[in-house]
Amino acid sequence: MRHNGRMSHPESAALQALIDDRYGDLAARCRAAGVPLHDDAGVAERIRRTLLASDFAFDVWCRQPQLLAPAGLERLRSGSDASARSDALKLPADEAACMTVLRRFRHAEALRLVFRDVNALDELPETLSATSVLYEVLLELALGWSERALAARYGASRDHDGALQRLLVIGFGKLGGSELNFSSDIDLVLAYPQGGHSDGARALDNSEYFVRLGRQLVRLLNEPTMDGICARVDLRLRPFGNAGRLALSFAAMEQYYQNEGRDWERYAWIKARPVAGDRVAGKQLQELLRPFVYRKYLDYTAFAGLREMKALIGAEVARKDLADNLKLGAGGIREIEFIVQLTQLIRGGREPSLRVRGLLGALTACEARGHIGAARARMLREAYVLLRRVENRVQMLRDAQTHDIPADALSRERIALSLDYPDWDSLHAALVKQRAVVSEEFAAVLMPQGGRAARVPAADLVLWQRACDESLEAATLEASGFAPGDELADALLKLPQAAAVRAMSPRSRERLDHLMPQLLDAARATTAPVPSLLRLCRLMQAVARRSSYLALLEEQPPARRRLVRLFADSAFLAERVIAQPLLLDDVLDPRIDQLPFKRADITAEIARVLGTLEEREAEAELERINEFKASTAFRLGLAFNDGRADAVATARRLAALAESVVGAVLALAERELVAQHGRLPGEGSGFSVLGYGSLGGEELGFASDLDLVFVYDGRRAHALSDGARPIEGSRWYQRLAQRVMNWLTVLTRGGRLYEVDTRLRPDGSKGLLVSSLDAFMAYQQSRAWTWEHQALLRARPVAGDGTLNAELAAVRRAILAVPRERATVLAEVASMRARWRAERDRSDERRLDLKQGHGGLLDIEFALQGLVLAHAAAQPALLGVTANAGLIEACRVAGLLDNDQAAVLGVAHADLLRRALACTLDLRSRIAPRDAELAQLCASVREVTDALGFAFG
Repeated sequence: MRHNGRMSHPESAALQALIDDRYGDLAARCRAAGVPLHDDAGVAERIRRTLLASDFAFDVWCRQPQLLAPAGLERLRSGSDASARSDALKLPADEAACMTVLRRFRHAEALRLVFRDVNALDELPETLSATSVLYEVLLELALGWSERALAARYGASRDHDGALQRLLVIGFGKLGGSELNFSSDIDLVLAYPQGGHSDGARALDNSEYFVRLGRQLVRLLNEPTMDGICARVDLRLRPFGNAGRLALSFAAMEQYYQNEGRDWERYAWIKARPVAGDRVAGKQLQELLRPFVYRKYLDYTAFAGLREMKALIGAEVARKDLADNLKLGAGGIREIEFIVQLTQLIRGGREPSLRVRGLLGALTACEARGHIGAARARMLREAYVLLRRVENRVQMLRDAQTHDIPADALSRERIALSLDYPDWDSLHAALVKQRAVVSEEFAAVLMPQGGRAARVPAADLVLWQRACDESLEAATLEASGFAPGDELADALLKLPQAAAVRAMSPRSRERLDHLMPQLLDAARATTAPVPSLLRLCRLMQAVARRSSYLALLEEQPPARRRLVRLFADSAFLAERVIAQPLLLDDVLDPRIDQLPFKRADITAEIARVLGTLEEREAEAELERINEFKASTAFRLGLAFNDGRADAVATARRLAALAESVVGAVLALAERELVAQHGRLPGEGSGFSVLGYGSLGGEELGFASDLDLVFVYDGRRAHALSDGARPIEGSRWYQRLAQRVMNWLTVLTRGGRLYEVDTRLRPDGSKGLLVSSLDAFMAYQQSRAWTWEHQALLRARPVAGDGTLNAELAAVRRAILAVPRERATVLAEVASMRARWRAERDRSDERRLDLKQGHGGLLDIEFALQGLVLAHAAAQPALLGVTANAGLIEACRVAGLLDNDQAAVLGVAHADLLRRALACTLDLRSRIAPRDAELAQLCASVREVTDALGFAFG
């Protein structure tokens, strides 16, 4: 609700009298000082509204009535912040006179902030930002004066190499976030780049020089005079607090935070930024300390720091009776900040977009990335804006550093009316409502139900204690619901003795001891208690040295429950988590249902992920690509395992993921090659990657390899690249293909991206790794076998030069659209199918090979390929599809399958694919026990293939 230019609600008689008296007093002072006061309706209304809201404004006008002159009013109405007027401010050499000038400047600028805020000329973010700028200006002015004064006595500071140095002033809290309160103190830390000494006749070591400079700076701003103080300076956030030196070198700062830094200091540094002095060096210091603030991996240990700070604040609130404090009380501003900052600390190391200093900006960033839902973000934003507006008006009232609402009725009326509420009761009701929302949200974040404070199951605590003191027996486990117990007893006995567990810090071991009984309890409730717990024991060993992952499972019951169920249901996904504990975050991620499934979404996301890297280095990019691939594939596995995605969609999305990964690796390989040898002439790269098999057919499994063929523009084969080390085009493309192959298959900390098979290239393993387009076309037209054309049916460009990709697609169509004898095609396809079955079918009397068995996936695939090869000349639309599910529909539309046949093949393909993916997730080969349903399914496929004329045997 904003002021519309008039008093929105009537004042009480007492308030009306107060405003009238003060307005009259100002008019008299202006007459006495010879200041013309233009008493037109608009000016009078705005002055009266300012007097309603602020005793401080009345006091400044009384001291400086010239601020009511036309030029003064123009300054009050100005939308320009204090920096626009600071250059004209001349500080006298005399210290006392300098302090007077600084304080009067601050008063005049602060009056402008009040005037614009209460008259609705600025919104809250503008007011907070302009307040921050005012104090930055005051700091820079005071620092400049102090530097000149110190240099006159001791010379200028220099490092050991003789280079000039300046003090760095780092702003913390709301100053750092550019969201300073009207009467807030300013939290500062002082630092300087390097050791050395000053260059004057009375030289000082830099350690002493900058301490003296800091003291002078603080004195100019914080010393009370007859004009009050300029700024309340708080230096307690510096290393070692009040016991620490006033200013430290960057090296000392780095050493402190590496060895002594506390979790609460990480929260403080989220908002830190240079606000005066050597800002270039300030950026260097921030980069130096970034690993302390933002950890490389997801950091759930941030909860500990949050609880530590909350406990300290809670004690202060109780001691000083601050329950209604707008900042520190329950549901107050600090709790909103903690909610957002917790997300920043957990994820900011991996997502630089979250490293935003201001609360509203950080909340928007968390919402944009899906870490705070839109509804929660809206509620927190509304509460924050109301609380900050009230807090600012409380401080504007008397320029007091307070976060408590005044107790007297008149002050409360003034605050309510200045915020356009009809009375105090209305504003109080709004505050109570918003604080309740914040308090509930913060409680859920700080201590989720079943989280850190949850009671540990007593019986399972005993089981774990027996494992730790080596007295656990299999029979005890079996009586507790874990049968058979021999292997599990052995695993539980070995876990506390593992080297990684014995090396744990006391805090981490405490987490493990609190967590294990809860895992025992949760595993017992799954469909496979023993396998689940066996895998969990292996995971605990894998993460024993990574306290953050233990914190995640201890703090987040939803993650814990989901993980335990997953370890019971899916051996494949469990092994992925054990190998890459980073995937634990995917188990918890609230955005799990908004996974980017579409190809364009996945491509955009991988580009965003790579864009967050601070350094462009191939090894780091490959590692991040691997993490992205593992995370996305894992989420796809979760979605399939939970029934949120069917088999056909899952296989298609896995293929889209592989396509995006190949594209990213190709871009990386090309960039590295260009750096070494330069580019070849012509538009685009002239290089394409063809995906064959499951990738080309958009039917990839969770553990599938990639069938790739590399093709290049032969017109550039003999051209030279334009780099410092030029090479011929054919060699350039050969190296590019080799690099793509190497980076897709190289073993990294997260494993390989993919196994790659290139034997489908012209002349197979005997041929060149990369072929020119002409050579590829000539081979396919003159020497390729029918089975190679079957393979080409499922081929499609998945990465590379768009123009060449289009040419390749046209070549593929031309090759496959050649008229063929139907009988010959069907016979050759059937012959190849029989040969494959003889060589690869692992079926027996009790089990069926879902891919190679009679009526299995390859019977469907070969039948579709035979139909397309036989009829593509007359039905070219058939060549626009590579996926089996799409080919079934295309063949139906073309009249090659009737409705019933298409339905049979569609159902059988989807069900067989579902069973195959489920086998992979259970780490079983794709061989399923024969049952009546499976037998009927395969029989129906054979009926269709027989009717179509395929003698698959």
